[in-house]
Amino acid sequence: MIKIVYEEEKNRSVAYDEDKEVGECSYRISPKAKLWIVDHTFVEPTYRGQQIAQRLFAEIVERAREKGFKIYPLCPFAIREMERKPEYTDVSRNKDKIN
Repeated sequence: MIKIVYEEEKNRSVAYDEDKEVGECSYRISPKAKLWIVDHTFVEPTYRGQQIAQRLFAEIVERAREKGFKIYPLCPFAIREMERKPEYTDVSRNKDKIN
């Protein structure tokens, strides 16, 4: 069973299959703008097709909400997720509003 873990000290959520890391979604912090810039989402090829990337990104979204940050999606997967899911509108940050 795949377990999603939020690792705040590393600015990422990680997917583990027991002790093996099989995916991650990472972000950079822009504290002045209260913004998390999601810059990388990856799932090992043999684990794809199991909604792991969606779960990783959803964990980042939930943590950003808790902490009062907006999300600017930079990686292609995060961009698609933000476009597809209206439930993420509350944490979305338009690129024109970053500065």
